[in-house]
Amino acid sequence: MAQEAKWYVVHTYSGYENKVKVNLEKTIENNNLQHLFHDIRIPMEEVVEIKDGEEKSSMKKVLPGYVMIKMVMTDFSWYIVRNTRGCTGFVGPGSKPVPLTDSEVEKLGFEQKVYSVDYEVGDCVKILNPSFRDFIGFVEEINMETKKVKVSVSMFGRDTELELGFDEIEKDED
Repeated sequence: MAQEAKWYVVHTYSGYENKVKVNLEKTIENNNLQHLFHDIRIPMEEVVEIKDGEEKSSMKKVLPGYVMIKMVMTDFSWYIVRNTRGCTGFVGPGSKPVPLTDSEVEKLGFEQKVYSVDYEVGDCVKILNPSFRDFIGFVEEINMETKKVKVSVSMFGRDTELELGFDEIEKDED
C-alpha cells in the first residue's frame, strides 16, 4: 500500500535553510528517492521597503530556521532527513514527526485548493447557512479569490444581498 506524502517541518541551524534544502535535493537525486520526497520549500515572502523615496523589494524567510518537506514518512526517509548536514530534526512532540494539517498547509500557501462551483451568476441557489437555511436566492457575483458568493435573497418583501462561502450554498435543482 502506497503511503501519502505529507508536509513536515524540519528544524535547521540558523542560516542553514538553503544548505539543508540543497543537500537534501542532492541526496534525493543521487539515490533516486523522488518517490519518497515530493517537494522541499523554504517559506519566503516579499518585503517592500521605501528608502529615500525609492521602493526596494527583497525576499525574506517567513520562518527562519525551518524547512518544509513534502515526503512519504518511512524509517528510511526519516533517517535521510535527520542525517542531513545542518538539520537538527523534525518539529513535533516525541520521537515521530507530526505532519502539518491541511489548514496549516493552506495558511502557508504551499498548496492552494482549487475550487470549482456548479453554479454561475444568475443561477437560482438554495442557502445552506444555518441562519438562512432553505432560503432561495440568485447568484449576483462569484469571487474565486475570496471563495465568496453574493446572493440576492427576498426577505420580508425586499431583496437583501448576502455574502456566503462556497460551501454555504448549492444549486437549486427544483
